[in-house]
Amino acid sequence: MASREEKCIHCGIVLMVPAEVNVFECGVCHGITQIRPSTGPWSQAYNSFHSFTGRFRGFLNTIRSTSGGSYGPNSYGFYPQPHSLRPSFHVYGSKRAVVCGIRYHGKSYRLKGSINDAKCMKYFLINHFGFPSDSILMLTDDKEERNPQRIPTRYNILVAMRWLLQNTQSGDSLVFHFSGHGTQEINMDGNEIDGLDEAICPVDYEQEGKIIDDEINTAIVRPLPRGAKLHAIVDACHSGTALDLSFLCKMNREGCYSWEDQRFGRANKGTNGGQAISFSACEDGDTSMDTSALSGSEATGALTYSFIQTVLNEPGLSYGRLLSGMRSTIRGTKTGIVQLNGPIASLLNRFLGMELRQEPQLSSSDMFDVYASRFVL
Repeated sequence: MASREEKCIHCGIVLMVPAEVNVFECGVCHGITQIRPSTGPWSQAYNSFHSFTGRFRGFLNTIRSTSGGSYGPNSYGFYPQPHSLRPSFHVYGSKRAVVCGIRYHGKSYRLKGSINDAKCMKYFLINHFGFPSDSILMLTDDKEERNPQRIPTRYNILVAMRWLLQNTQSGDSLVFHFSGHGTQEINMDGNEIDGLDEAICPVDYEQEGKIIDDEINTAIVRPLPRGAKLHAIVDACHSGTALDLSFLCKMNREGCYSWEDQRFGRANKGTNGGQAISFSACEDGDTSMDTSALSGSEATGALTYSFIQTVLNEPGLSYGRLLSGMRSTIRGTKTGIVQLNGPIASLLNRFLGMELRQEPQLSSSDMFDVYASRFVL
């Protein structure tokens, strides 16, 4: 089928669309674009209309960028946004990472440990796996952050994802880490076994929307070329299949496992030949923890802490040992818990000494022997 290049009028990304299509939906920002006719009696009116709407969008972008360079929404209620979803950051080396930590300052649902998670993950990647500092793109809502492109808005996270996959080649090692809130949404396209999409919550999700698993898959899973590897660490509630990968590892407490096929209906959840592997905080229907019990002082996400601690404690471990070690670390924690969704549950954990029920999950674009494959970034 013949196709041609067309630009999304909302975010500016260039997409390949079938030649006979006159209207298309952008796979990144989900905006609808009506393709301008090259000839015809109404082409002049079309051009005039879109010239006006383009100027109007430019005005809004000007408002959005007048935040004075400080954290948070400006006086107009907008977070600063890039003018398009084209990455404006340089790409460095064969090891690259996007690290997001969101506290949601000033909100009733604010978190304590997510920025600590992001800082610990960056230090871990640099000092344990040799990632260059310049190859790690950090997005946090730290009050000290002054770069509007480094605030984890929906736009900025999608831009960072595109940066992560830009010019990826065989042999590249990519990491996506997210620590923040996660949730579930009603699935609209029939590609989920349970009828629900998983989603992560950018700092501005109440205004701009969440990022659902289909979008994450489209941005950082499907473009992954042969010979490249992506690892995701998603420290959020309802994150079991947050990357919408093809297979989920079902492991019991004795360490026995099997792969569960997640390719429901006609869903294409694979890569472009590379391998994508995700460690997530809990099952899709469960919640994750923000706690000081693991570190003994500073609040952290249970997944991020147990992930780093297990890798440091067992050099050269396999994926299976990593998953079971993370679960054992969390399972043995009994005090100091703050459960994200439920103050009653957190009180029970704190005063009755109940163990954490959070069970980290492993999913992958391909089935493999988790005990024969050595974990390495």
